Amino acid sequence: MPSLHFPRRWWHRRLRGAAAALLVLASLSGCTGGPSGGGLRFEISFSQELTDQAQDGRIVLIVSSRDGEEPRFQFRIYDPATQPGFGLDVTGLEPGEPAVIDGSTFGFPVRSLDDLPPGDYQVQALLNRYETFHRGDGHTVSLPPDQGEGQHWNSKPGNFYSLPQSVHVDPDQGGVIQVTLDQEIPPIPEPEDTEWVKHVRIRSELLSDFWGRDMYLGAYVLLPHGFDEHPEARYPLVINHGHFPSGFGEFRPEPPAPDLTGYDQTRAEYGHDLFQQWTGPGFPRMLIMKIEHANPFYDDSYAVNSENVGPYGDAIVHELIPYVEEQFRGIGEGWARFMYGGSTGGWEVLGAQIFYPDEFNGAWSFCPDAIDFRQYEIIDIYNDTNAYFMESDWKRTPKPSGRNWLGHPKVTVEEDSHWERVLGTKSRSGEQWAIWEAVYGPVGEDGYPAPIWDPLTGVIDHEVAEYWRENYDLRHILERDWETLGSKLVGKLRIYTGDMDSWHLNNAVYLMEDFLESTSDPYYDGLVEYGDRFEHCWSGVHDQPLSIQRLTVIPRFLPVMADRILSTAPPGADLRSWRY
Repeated sequence: MPSLHFPRRWWHRRLRGAAAALLVLASLSGCTGGPSGGGLRFEISFSQELTDQAQDGRIVLIVSSRDGEEPRFQFRIYDPATQPGFGLDVTGLEPGEPAVIDGSTFGFPVRSLDDLPPGDYQVQALLNRYETFHRGDGHTVSLPPDQGEGQHWNSKPGNFYSLPQSVHVDPDQGGVIQVTLDQEIPPIPEPEDTEWVKHVRIRSELLSDFWGRDMYLGAYVLLPHGFDEHPEARYPLVINHGHFPSGFGEFRPEPPAPDLTGYDQTRAEYGHDLFQQWTGPGFPRMLIMKIEHANPFYDDSYAVNSENVGPYGDAIVHELIPYVEEQFRGIGEGWARFMYGGSTGGWEVLGAQIFYPDEFNGAWSFCPDAIDFRQYEIIDIYNDTNAYFMESDWKRTPKPSGRNWLGHPKVTVEEDSHWERVLGTKSRSGEQWAIWEAVYGPVGEDGYPAPIWDPLTGVIDHEVAEYWRENYDLRHILERDWETLGSKLVGKLRIYTGDMDSWHLNNAVYLMEDFLESTSDPYYDGLVEYGDRFEHCWSGVHDQPLSIQRLTVIPRFLPVMADRILSTAPPGADLRSWRY
């Protein structure tokens, strides 16, 4: 048998990679990295012209071999061509003081700078700036406040960044590359009211007490046709839960412009069709609101009370909703409130309906995030030992996260988690796994969310998992409390999902359906429906692509909600003033 020969450079890289893997343990702790000797390193500082104040935050360095958009927009987990990123926590960083990213700094998809192939790159760095919160629970934490953009690190107003610069990188040769953050992302303009869409913003007493500073909730409100002409009318309220909203793009009073093409034209046509139905005879006259509840962890709070995120459930139900109903003549009773939402919003409408059963008269949930944590995507957090791998005596198979409608995997749980780890430690990535950890989990000893699993190895903490079960596993809570909850939820739970959901979220729906269909005294009398081979986020139409379904939710479901009011409203309820 001929001997195998590997070039010296191959062995050098293998040994260097092993050394870098040992250093990953230290970098995952989030501490500011120091020089690793004579290897390659980046020294990143911010200009005193931006501020003379020391800064806390997360530095993210992107090293890109692609042309086109700026590197800070090329670090995306679901982009097959995502470029390498490296993340570093900084505390008290002074103007001009270098923060060092080197071979010990955690990166993804390249684990260490030492593993970068030699070549020419465009590099760009950004500082996601943190602020200190002295919370009402006694914990002091450092987090990135939302600045009106919905928690997007690469476009957050006030964040410092560098312009892209061309560099030659060769880890074997080492060297120091200096990067200066001398740009600041500008503020976002305040929303402007229109004839139909109004924006409101209120200071929340509950959230301000929790976070130790002024905290706000906002909403966009779509007014019913005839609102000004019928001052005596009081309206039902429909709440759309979901990610950070920017208005009602699905509603368009103007006809499509003649120069529109493609999906832009399609959206405009459906938006104008909704306007025509909205203002036509017989369409339900209701208020629709979209909630702004971005917070220091994410673009959305999940609309429940949480040890880490705060009392957003109570703030929305007891502060924001009554304010909107008072301002815009809502009926203000639970029988006249409905909710719909998909994905994050799909979980939220079910959570709000279950935790506040008397305050709402129905939840239309599309492709909800995991509503049974035995299928947290495909992870059973109670019985699995590892979130990243299916383990046996002889092999370890990576667990997939995203997939397409044929089941072809796009990303693994480990990859997704490590990408988020570059963006932030201690559940501060501003992304999906982190907010689930923040919302569902207890507060850790350091004041940050207790991790559900080890970020490097994926080993699950079953004590934390038990906290998740008792407080946020919606299927478990329903089964545990059905004797007292069931009578308040009859006819109110309606769930739709594609059976090839992009994140396997249909799996948890199967488990929820098993319980709901087993209920008696009372039977839940709702709906669970599946779209054959549909991805995320199917909403009930079997012969229409997802790109169209998302444009037709309001005209499809508001008439159903109006019918439910007529069949369930209490004696003496106002069933006339809003039906003109």
